[in-house]
Amino acid sequence: MLENCQRYHMVLGLGALTLVTILVLIIESRYAAEGPRRREQQFLIENNSTCWRHEPYIVLQECHPCSEFDIVSKSLGVCIHTHYKEVLRCKSGEIVTKSCDRVALIEQRNFIKFESACFVLGVLSYLIGYARDRVLSRRTYLKIERQLNRVP
Repeated sequence: MLENCQRYHMVLGLGALTLVTILVLIIESRYAAEGPRRREQQFLIENNSTCWRHEPYIVLQECHPCSEFDIVSKSLGVCIHTHYKEVLRCKSGEIVTKSCDRVALIEQRNFIKFESACFVLGVLSYLIGYARDRVLSRRTYLKIERQLNRVP
């Protein structure tokens, strides 16, 4: 299909796709910049402490999923919104449980799955394109051969 398109149409289509991509990136970056500030204010903090905001802290347990019991019983206020929690110890010695967005390991695993799927899709697209190129080249070769055989 692309071999039938004029150069003008391909450049116009590529320009339109580039423009849409840039527009989506601008809109997404604006929403991403506003999102966490609003979300942080809504989360409940266990023990009503915010010492981790104004003093140094040590992470005792990395961000991990809350148990089903914590989510259903709502025994930990931090598990209600994101279903993930992180345990911190502030410099004052106070231990605080705070809500966190996602587990880094899960994010990394999802990213690797996405990249693998993109790689497989790319290889598949290349192989299909290569096979189509071979078929078209073969047809062209046979057509030229037939034309040459007709010439007396």
